[in-house]
Amino acid sequence: MYLIVGLGNPGFEYRKTRHNVGFMVIERWAFNLRIALKEEGLAKYSLVQFEDNRNVILMCPLTYMNLSGKAVKAYKACYGVRAQNILVIHDDLDLPLGRVRISRNGGSGGHKGISSIIEALGTKDFPRLRIGIGRPRFGEDVVDYVLSPFYEDEWEVVEKVLDIAIEGCELFISKGIDFAMNKVNSKNLAKGGR
Repeated sequence: MYLIVGLGNPGFEYRKTRHNVGFMVIERWAFNLRIALKEEGLAKYSLVQFEDNRNVILMCPLTYMNLSGKAVKAYKACYGVRAQNILVIHDDLDLPLGRVRISRNGGSGGHKGISSIIEALGTKDFPRLRIGIGRPRFGEDVVDYVLSPFYEDEWEVVEKVLDIAIEGCELFISKGIDFAMNKVNSKNLAKGGR
């Protein structure tokens, strides 16, 4: 059993914000798979069975970012998912837009959603898929920046990045984390990237 968690905030006003890029990945993936995410309790989610009989939960916590761990812990317990089979998708200020990085584990890097999950699970040992959102261009406050929509000229790259992230999730499930890291971490759509 796999649990793929996209982080974000519920509510229309957050829908296209940088902090919700994890939600965007799960929502697009569900759309591509022609499945509906149902809102129930602490999350909107769907249980999917891939062709190789791997069971996967696609999930977006509805607890707001800073309490993401509450939902992840509940679904982990309910479905008996091992920590190494939980992949958390989130935004990363320290990566430029156009970069996607998969890692086995790590600290929170100051990300409140990841901090909440580490605290709730009592471990840092769960995989992450980090999506670069870059730093503010115009001197915006960081909190305002992450809670604002992408700049107009960024959306073309965002669309491609969402597809790369979905590919990374699928490879994580079907081929394992090493294969997914090798395939995804080398891709670079950032300005000036190769």
